[in-house]
Amino acid sequence: MNNFNVFNTEHNPVYMQQNNVFTSPGINGIPELDAAKSGALFLLSTGSVAVGGGTSLLLQAANPSGSAKKLYLSRISGGASAAAALTVFSGGTITGGTTPAPVNALLGSATATVATTRQNAGTLGGTPTTVMAMQITAGMYVVDFGGGLIVQANQTLSVALGTGALTGSINLTWWEA
Repeated sequence: MNNFNVFNTEHNPVYMQQNNVFTSPGINGIPELDAAKSGALFLLSTGSVAVGGGTSLLLQAANPSGSAKKLYLSRISGGASAAAALTVFSGGTITGGTTPAPVNALLGSATATVATTRQNAGTLGGTPTTVMAMQITAGMYVVDFGGGLIVQANQTLSVALGTGALTGSINLTWWEA
């Protein structure tokens, strides 16, 4: 048997650790990067909305019955002009309001989301289940899920920011597969 050097050499490494990404590029990224490149990452925003005391800013994304896709929640972000509670629900009903259009993160893509949306200010109706609730201070907030919260067919994700007189925003980011 030949004598082989088991230690790294410059030209014949047994193993190597990348330390110069210019000459040895490697791509490590979050799933959202690939979803965006594939036209499967969607963004939904309330914009900046003023809500009165005793009400909440509400945003909802529903995966319709019979959908062959799942919504993988990436992030909830936004801002508030005053301290508030940010609550994420499974289910719930938003009465009235508008149906904001989600934007495909691959700008110019004709691929549309399977989700239906609703936005309003008020109180979430129905019998939603609280997934998580947190107090936030005035300013920006970001809650990363990295795809760890999944909305299956015939399920709804609702987010409430309030209650109280404030100007706030809610942004949902998800990918579909």
